[in-house]
Amino acid sequence: MKRILFVCTGNICRSPTAEGVARHLAREMGLTGFEFDSAGTHAYHTGEAPDMRAQKAARRRGYDLSGLRARTVMQEDFESFDLILAMDRGHLAWLQQICPEHLRHKLALFLKYSKMHANGEIEDPYYGGPAGFDRVLDQCEEAMREVFDQLG
Repeated sequence: MKRILFVCTGNICRSPTAEGVARHLAREMGLTGFEFDSAGTHAYHTGEAPDMRAQKAARRRGYDLSGLRARTVMQEDFESFDLILAMDRGHLAWLQQICPEHLRHKLALFLKYSKMHANGEIEDPYYGGPAGFDRVLDQCEEAMREVFDQLG
């Protein structure tokens, strides 16, 4: 079983979108042996559902994020997940600071797995319009297919 955790700031836009895309694509591709979760670096929205704009954009593509709830990264996540994927460099730096040194090999930028955006970050769509949420979906879909190609 490969366990993957997606991390953004409040766990209401980017990381739950990545989790929803990953779950859906794994099911669609008939892949078993994967578990997915998402978390935030900050507890701003703990217990809340994903942002309604993220849910709406995801729903248009057949992804259901409605059952997800925001949580923060916990120390035990570093032990229990095989791969912890940060949405941007700030999240990655934060994770590197609190992750035990012997487990830091599990940390990476999510778009490291993207052929189109290999050194990029998934920008926060929170303060923008609908196009930002669609861009997040595009990036998550493309990068997740690469994750499955490399790990699946």
